[in-house]
Amino acid sequence: MKIINIVGARPNFMKIAPLMAAYEKYDNIEALLVHTGQHYDEKMSDLFFRQLGIPAPDINLEIGSASHAVQTAEIMKAFEPVCLAHKPDAVLVVGDVNSTIACGLVAVKLGIKLIHVEAGLRSGDRAMPEEINRLLTDSIADMLFCTEASGVDNLRAEGVSDDKIFMVGHVMIDTLLKNLQKAKESDIHQQLNKAFGIDCGAGYAVLTMHRPSNVDDPVVFGRILDALEVIQNDMPIIFPVHPRTRKNIAGTALGDKVEAMANLHLLEPVGYFDFLKLTSNAKLVLTDSGGIQEETTVLKIPCLTLRENTERPITSDIGSNQIVGTETQDILDAYSRLKDGTFRQSQIPPLWDGNAAERIVEIMAEQIGERA
Repeated sequence: MKIINIVGARPNFMKIAPLMAAYEKYDNIEALLVHTGQHYDEKMSDLFFRQLGIPAPDINLEIGSASHAVQTAEIMKAFEPVCLAHKPDAVLVVGDVNSTIACGLVAVKLGIKLIHVEAGLRSGDRAMPEEINRLLTDSIADMLFCTEASGVDNLRAEGVSDDKIFMVGHVMIDTLLKNLQKAKESDIHQQLNKAFGIDCGAGYAVLTMHRPSNVDDPVVFGRILDALEVIQNDMPIIFPVHPRTRKNIAGTALGDKVEAMANLHLLEPVGYFDFLKLTSNAKLVLTDSGGIQEETTVLKIPCLTLRENTERPITSDIGSNQIVGTETQDILDAYSRLKDGTFRQSQIPPLWDGNAAERIVEIMAEQIGERA
């Protein structure tokens, strides 16, 4: 049985790592790894491969950045010859980035079985490119592996038959649990103390922002900064800055506002171990990322999601996540609940136990292997 596995952007790396390890237990599975090159700089790609122990890609398409349409088209053009040459029994895609839908379309048009890991998640917001990628990939996939019950419910509501749907847990949490001890060895706290004089033991917040709806709109970004200005008076805010975000604040009034906050500390993007060390020891995480909502839930760290919706509702239903939007006062109201001790306690979602990848590969071996 030959499986081509796709990675393209940094969120994919944490999801593919445990799958590549799980394949090693099966002598009858040949697992090829294709990197589309959607994220291609050292911090966003190479470092994560090394830290997570992901084998070097068998093929790198080296697509690079472009508009959504151009990037998706270029990935499809480059991936089709790979499928024709290797003739896989299945193509496995993870998450919701452009590489996910691009490679999925190529596979299905060639009659190759498509497997989607992290299927069924829905925000209900079709203005998000990721939502379109999720909807389209799930509509053409042959096997859909879900991380939470909402994913199963969404797929059934969209007419997907039960024999295609599998509730398995979350491969990204496999990676987190496996690497939590290694992350403790990170010296990021010492680096922050040396660079900014921060005593991380006294408490700090972590901030990430990259979504266009937040960082491309000066009004929205400004409202968030107004809330951060209050929070940074209580504790340092550590802000690993996405390239898109840094570009949007450079030389602008927003940049002036950022610079005026003495306790908001901007970093270059950090590696997986450093970021896990930061989040696992934070008093608070503020983010517009999807995956960080899940990681903080498992870590039981309070998380304020700077969006109006989430495709990962279990994190706010039983986890440590609260969806607060981007209005200044709404963010500060949630922060006040944290300070006065009324922030909800977190529970770990079912099957987020570190064994999702093993479940997935076992099911694949049974269902695809017997027909390969």
